[in-house]
Amino acid sequence: MRNLHVKILAFVLVFIGASLCYYKVTRLGLPLLPTEQADVWTVEARIEFKPRRDTPVKVQLFVPRAPNGYTVVDENFVSSNYGLTTEDDGVRRSAQWAVRKATGYQVLYYRLHLARDPTVQPDKPKSPPPSWVQPTYPEMIRSAVKAVIDEARRKSADNLSFSRELLMRLNAATPDANVSLLRQDMQTPEQWVARIVDILLGANIPARMTYVLHLTDGSKHAALTPWVEVYSGEEWQAFNPQTAEPGIPKEAIIWHVGNGPVLDISGGKFAKVEYSVTRHAQEMTLVAEQRARQMGSRLMEFSLFSLPVQTQNVYRILLLAPIGAFLIVVMRNVVGFKTFGTFMPILIALAFRETKLLWGVTLFTLVVALGLAIRFYLEYLKLLLVPRLASVLTIVIMLMAVVSLMSHKLGIDRGVSVALFPMVILAMTIERMSLVWEELGPLEALQQGFGSLLVAAMGFLLMSSKLLGHLVFVFPELLLIVLAANLLLGRYTGYRLTELWRFRSALRQG
Repeated sequence: MRNLHVKILAFVLVFIGASLCYYKVTRLGLPLLPTEQADVWTVEARIEFKPRRDTPVKVQLFVPRAPNGYTVVDENFVSSNYGLTTEDDGVRRSAQWAVRKATGYQVLYYRLHLARDPTVQPDKPKSPPPSWVQPTYPEMIRSAVKAVIDEARRKSADNLSFSRELLMRLNAATPDANVSLLRQDMQTPEQWVARIVDILLGANIPARMTYVLHLTDGSKHAALTPWVEVYSGEEWQAFNPQTAEPGIPKEAIIWHVGNGPVLDISGGKFAKVEYSVTRHAQEMTLVAEQRARQMGSRLMEFSLFSLPVQTQNVYRILLLAPIGAFLIVVMRNVVGFKTFGTFMPILIALAFRETKLLWGVTLFTLVVALGLAIRFYLEYLKLLLVPRLASVLTIVIMLMAVVSLMSHKLGIDRGVSVALFPMVILAMTIERMSLVWEELGPLEALQQGFGSLLVAAMGFLLMSSKLLGHLVFVFPELLLIVLAANLLLGRYTGYRLTELWRFRSALRQG
């Protein structure tokens, strides 16, 4: 019955730990590998204008509103002495700067840091189409518009297929007379897209112009590209006005919706806006943290990332201790290694992280050997237990100080790191080893000492893993799985591996 209880408890712990980890990876995008980085795009809009004399200045710039498929890592509005407000009507978002008086050329900046969201597919805008007035066409092109609409309608079945057929016809390499007439006097891409939208509206299909910014690394004078969006009855579908391809490019965002100007300035002249784009790598954990805030997830607020940086660094080490404890459980209960206690190898392994393995083993062996020799002398004095332990502790500290001084004088800087060893653990190790030496003999004492040192070295190698350190810090719930493994091993009553070797002849005869 108790075995069943332990198994059920272990299963619950594994399920909770694995579920939380799965949610963080799939929904929040936290990386499983410490080297995972995300490409972060920095987009900067630079506004320049000359204010009119003694006139209040108002600047309105339309900015992206929740770019589809991307996470907004950071956003900055850079200006001096300007008041700033933002507005969002559900379709468009704008930043508005205002100042009572300005002199000389003015420069304002808007910076946006974006990272592609790997956890979701880009969503299509689902805002309902606004009401529109049926466009009126000049007499010269009215018949041409009707002809291309009728032709596209015969070869389509719905709004989207009609729009694509129309775009392909309007952009044909060898246009007919009607398309050639519609292309006349189209000097800018905005004029051409505006005409396409008018033709779609004339066919009673909701359509609108959008402005797309291509994310090209190193662009210093990027420009917005007009695009076409068509309402399918449930959502807006974007189309390339030149090729009729559906959707927007992978490395692009919708900057503005509508055919109105992106920049509007009152009280200024000679206004212009320039866009620049750069790309750099950033840790995936920082991007996931910002994504969690945007999603409204409270999980990251209670994560270790919310702690001060100094405290985070402490837990990056402490969270590895359960891993070392699990290693000791396996080495003692399953393999059959003998060690001095449970916590001594763990703490020594943590000290090895600073001293490094070779120097750590050397210094540990030196201090323990010297301390053990002095401990045998104290045994000759027939001291009581508590005074003897206090004496051993005092001697250990003095030995550590002497080793540090001698190594420093010899120019061996690594020897100074002996002070990182837990002195109480060293004192207890010396005491325990001397007792085993007296009761069970030197061979048993040396076996347990060697086993402790070997397990500490293995623990150092395990706890020095960057992958393991990353997993237990970003996903501390994985320690629930370690706890479940400890509970299951706590009911293990089978043979240890060393016992199988020890009794190999009897097992071979059986």
